[in-house]
Amino acid sequence: VQLQASGGGLVQAGDSLRLSCAASGSIFSINRMGWYRQAPGKQRELVAAITSGGSTNYADSVKGRVTISRDNAKNTVYLQMNTLKPEDTADYYCNAEVRASWGSLENAWGQGTQVTVSS
Repeated sequence: VQLQASGGGLVQAGDSLRLSCAASGSIFSINRMGWYRQAPGKQRELVAAITSGGSTNYADSVKGRVTISRDNAKNTVYLQMNTLKPEDTADYYCNAEVRASWGSLENAWGQGTQVTVSS
């Protein structure tokens, strides 16, 4: 199972970005999907997560500015980020709990996409 993230970039404070992450491989189903971020010198933290049923949870720091969604038919998770702040600058990683075709449960990570917000 592989996760391919895209959509990062350099933006100004107040701008928006949409991150995408597509899962591929021998997938039977995907349970929870999420986005994490890691700023330089800091620990990786959860930004947002979404279950297969559509329930979501967000970090307090992004509530009201960020929306996570998924397209189950495309095995893809999205992160719409609005009103970006310099403190949102980080490498963003997607994560998925995947049931592989042969039955095993895998915790898969994408390669990371960099988001830089200038003031």
